[in-house]
Amino acid sequence: MNRRTFLATTALGLPGAPVLFAHQPAKKLRVGLIGTGWYGKCSLLRLLQVAPVEVVSLCDVDKKMLAEAADLITQRAKVDRKPRLYHDYREMLKEKDLDVCMVETPDHWHALPMIAACEAGMDVWVQKPVSVDVLEGKAMLDAARKHNRVVQVVTQRRSTPHLVEAREKVVKAGLLGTVGHVEVCCYYHMRANDNPPPSKPPEHFDYELWTGPAPLREYDAPPNPNAWNEPLPHRRWWRAFMEYGNGIVGDMCIHMLDMVRWMLDLGWPKRVSSHGGIYVQKAAKSNITDTQEATFDFGNLNVVWQHRTWGTAPDPDYPWAAFIYGDRGTLKASVNKYEFFPTNAKKPKLSGTALFEEDKYPEDATEKDLERHVASALRRHWLDFLKAREERGKPVADIEQGHISSASCILANVSQKLGRSLTWDPAKHRVVGDDEANKLLARPYRAPWKHPAAGA
Repeated sequence: MNRRTFLATTALGLPGAPVLFAHQPAKKLRVGLIGTGWYGKCSLLRLLQVAPVEVVSLCDVDKKMLAEAADLITQRAKVDRKPRLYHDYREMLKEKDLDVCMVETPDHWHALPMIAACEAGMDVWVQKPVSVDVLEGKAMLDAARKHNRVVQVVTQRRSTPHLVEAREKVVKAGLLGTVGHVEVCCYYHMRANDNPPPSKPPEHFDYELWTGPAPLREYDAPPNPNAWNEPLPHRRWWRAFMEYGNGIVGDMCIHMLDMVRWMLDLGWPKRVSSHGGIYVQKAAKSNITDTQEATFDFGNLNVVWQHRTWGTAPDPDYPWAAFIYGDRGTLKASVNKYEFFPTNAKKPKLSGTALFEEDKYPEDATEKDLERHVASALRRHWLDFLKAREERGKPVADIEQGHISSASCILANVSQKLGRSLTWDPAKHRVVGDDEANKLLARPYRAPWKHPAAGA
């Protein structure tokens, strides 16, 4: 049996890995999607591949994107009737007719829909980072627990077959020895560096509702040839601004930090420190850092993050990755592969690559915008979620784990902004002895939207 066959047939049964739910549901899972853009469609189409699903409703503030998604999903689901379409997620959730609500919006719109879905009695699939501030994330965790909802965060490294294998065969097998240091990084040139002039939102796009609780910036965005050649901020331009997210740390560090926490069974960091800024790409409108380092101190080891959106990666084979250092060896891990090197070895003793399953799911090969190496991970992430729903247990990327990883990255940005280290008290959800930092744990919401932790 070769490695590909091994993974395809046993990865779901490895300890700590997703496992197939015990039996097919008696009726189709009723699902609704909020946010029909890039990853919303990628996630939902993977669910259609592994479970009997009725896509009941779709919601988006972009009428063209919504209609396009409805056509695609109807075709892929092989049904005649299209889902119900909504402009406002609140109207969609009023129906209270869903088993699962997917929240696949930009980051500033994760908290309110997720909490509302929990209150409406739905289990939730929510994108990472779970929140744009720490107290949003805490409110999301509290809502899930209060209403006994199963919530899976889309930190799908926890369900990536070759990384599950690395965790079991290298980390859990003790091949690293004592782990004393971890480096995580991203050197992708993913920072938008355009300077588009102010413009008028297109008629099919509700910019006011899209902005929601975030600050209302003057409308601008570079033309996107993949989206009707119109300037659309929700087509990835939003990632360039701290108003809507947490920069590269919130976007990319959370994945690698969460993967390391899962592999090494780490909880909250005790201290977080970070520094960085816009050092090179100063001509752009973007206000996220182009260079930043962060240190997450877990007591007996540090996890150190670095990103640069310019220059070259130190290890070109691992531009977005984790390097776990033990006294007996080193594990290199990315979304594409892993390698374990015993101390002083020049060649890896163990290795593995991303699992492609296009023989079983041929649509993976042609689907627009799909990250093909992630498809197998998303399918297993869904299966794990479905099993947790059946058992009313916690999935592998439970909301608490998503909150810890998201909040840790947000604390790094707070540290970078204030220019000092932060000591974190997870029981009190406060920075120890730092009133200024604690005031930054919740962002002001634009009226009439109300922060879920208001008055807490």
